[in-house]
Amino acid sequence: MRRLILGLLLVVLSALGVSACDEINPDLSAALQPQDLAIVVNTNDPLSIRIGEYYRDRRRIPARNWIEIELPTHRSSVSPSEFRKIRREVERQTRVGVQAYALTWAEPYRVGCMSITAAFALGFDEKYCSEGCVATAPSPYFNQDSGAPYRDFGLRPTMAIAATSFPKARDLIERGIRSDYDRPQGTAYLLSTSDVPRNARAANYATVLAAVPDFAIEQIQADKLENKRDVMFYFTGLAQVENIRSNRFLPGAVADHLTSFGGMLTDSSQMSSLRWLEAGATGSYGTVTEPCNYTQKFPHPAVLLHHYRRGDTLIEAYWKSVAWPGQGMFIGEPLAKPFR
Repeated sequence: MRRLILGLLLVVLSALGVSACDEINPDLSAALQPQDLAIVVNTNDPLSIRIGEYYRDRRRIPARNWIEIELPTHRSSVSPSEFRKIRREVERQTRVGVQAYALTWAEPYRVGCMSITAAFALGFDEKYCSEGCVATAPSPYFNQDSGAPYRDFGLRPTMAIAATSFPKARDLIERGIRSDYDRPQGTAYLLSTSDVPRNARAANYATVLAAVPDFAIEQIQADKLENKRDVMFYFTGLAQVENIRSNRFLPGAVADHLTSFGGMLTDSSQMSSLRWLEAGATGSYGTVTEPCNYTQKFPHPAVLLHHYRRGDTLIEAYWKSVAWPGQGMFIGEPLAKPFR
């Protein structure tokens, strides 16, 4: 079965034009631990500090992994020159052994043409966010079997514990903690919508069904999912997704929608990815600048399910599922591990 799944993933990755790792290692002890994650807080933002302190205490993040920076508030973006100074300060405070970052704010979410999570992970570089409908530089971490991304690939995956109030952040963190080791028996819902350009990922749904035969998966032709009580994964493609609050998301659930500006968390003309977290999901994703509908710029459901269900944390599985992540904003509770 292990060889069958790897073979199917290789077919998927070949279609995407990227290489897969040579082997899939079933040793789940390689996944990230609390001591591998550093918390980055904005000292100009009291909410950021409060979220960071709560997360540090609840996840028992070592005190040495606390990083303080000063960012402008009430702005959606920072300039590349501003960011380079900030990233140098973060790197100065980063202790040996740190493999990933958790940010504790919803804005700013963008650095020039990149998302702020990608910019922290990869460094600001326009090759990761080319203007127009063209390919961008790939992530060396895509679909890799590694529990130490900085050691192995020189990048630190970054996820924002994004919320507009402390209660929302607290609820998100608690959902992630509640999900740990739960082995949920929920369902993955793959929606094929009437929005043809944003429905691009539907072409990959058959691969998900084949690659993950031991998990409940429903492929549905509809623009919305309603009144489901067992949502563990929800992938769709629309500018606005209706009635998401009518569903019950299990702790650790992942949900996202392929559209242009879902990663514009606080001022998007489309549905912000924050709506998924507020509806009960534990992780989501969206792009902050026009990606066109390249599926490589969005999570590949088969790759995400594979890594998450083999025991990776949320931050690992989500980052491993995006081939070209430069424009994508990763949000959620980084250390959620329902299938560990």
